[in-house]
Amino acid sequence: MSTQNNQSTVGPMIIIGSLFFIFGFVTWLNSLLIPYLRIACELTEVQSYLVTFAFYIAYLVMAPVSTWVLNKFGFKNGMAVSLGIMAVGALLFIPAAFMRTYLLFLIGLFVMGGGLAILQTASNPYITVLGPVETAARRMSIMGICNKFAGALAPIILGYFLKLDEADKVQNELATMDPAAATQALDGIALQVVNPYIGIVVVLVVLALLVSKSTLPEVEGDTEDTPEGESAGRKQSIFDFPHVLLGFVALFAYVGVEVIAGDTIIAYGSFLGIPLSTAKFFTAFTMVSMVLGYIVGIVAIPKYFSQEAALKVCSIMGIVLTIGIVATDGIVSLTLVGLLGLANSLVWPAIWPLALKGVGKFTSAASGILVMGIAGGAVIPLLYGTLAHSIGAHQAYWIALPCYLYILYYALAGHKVRKKA
Repeated sequence: MSTQNNQSTVGPMIIIGSLFFIFGFVTWLNSLLIPYLRIACELTEVQSYLVTFAFYIAYLVMAPVSTWVLNKFGFKNGMAVSLGIMAVGALLFIPAAFMRTYLLFLIGLFVMGGGLAILQTASNPYITVLGPVETAARRMSIMGICNKFAGALAPIILGYFLKLDEADKVQNELATMDPAAATQALDGIALQVVNPYIGIVVVLVVLALLVSKSTLPEVEGDTEDTPEGESAGRKQSIFDFPHVLLGFVALFAYVGVEVIAGDTIIAYGSFLGIPLSTAKFFTAFTMVSMVLGYIVGIVAIPKYFSQEAALKVCSIMGIVLTIGIVATDGIVSLTLVGLLGLANSLVWPAIWPLALKGVGKFTSAASGILVMGIAGGAVIPLLYGTLAHSIGAHQAYWIALPCYLYILYYALAGHKVRKKA
């Protein structure tokens, strides 16, 4: 394991890995919440995808706040603060369930997303600059395994507490129920989220305390990217690094398609007539696909191919799979949605080191801008939901094609763009 400032990175990576596990678990609960809240709160398909919108738009709103929090409290205490904020968001699910109020669920998701914005702003650059930039994608892949392993478990564990067979049954019988019986049945479904979210609150509070007591070393960015003959002082702001801004767009597109692959697959299975009690396992398939890609990254980067090459291959794979999804039907199409996880696996680990390369003292500001790109998870899945409502859940996957095309551009040329002296 590499070192920085003569300190081993093993301890910090274990701590950050546990945090990646937590925000992976919290994030991918949404894949089951979308169809579940659609039943419990009697939503349309478009309304149900406000789950992802409320959660991921917090990254756009809170990213500037994240930079302020980290500057004021430091990386370690900033992470502890973010976990506390997430606990408050999870706590809001309890009154939301008792009142069966969709707006309060969305507020809880927004608060959790805000806490995660701070956590992501701290943890991603931390892992990127904790060792040599050439092996950053490898370290990010290790973090990705922690994240996606949690993502595979999240809907299965939540599904254990939720009576999915009962939810399917109530959905099928609602039309024949009188209003009082329907209200009682839907109230019972909504209350099933209380116990698991109490558990989430407890875990987040305990982790916040543990992180605040831990010993995480401070890290600094790599050497500032300055043309020969130009002093480092000539760089006045993060906007002097266009490859960072282009990286923001690439992350916006990537997170959008990552969320589509993970959060729509259960609903897509339901669209194909598969019961929720079975469909709850489909997100695990997407996560396993991503983990396989991460393992390839750990073994092969940079020994066999570079971070740039990995980004090119993944974007091309995403283009091919997207076309395959809409060109096929049934279980084949569903399987290809799951395989998007493989195409997505090395995109995040590759974009971060490429976008942070050479920003030096502007690492914190650059990270704040890149984290704002996670808002793609709010906008693009909502566009998918709108398309699914109008042209069907199957053909709506066309929305992923322009996203992968832009990621391919960034892999080929976008990350090389620099401001002329």
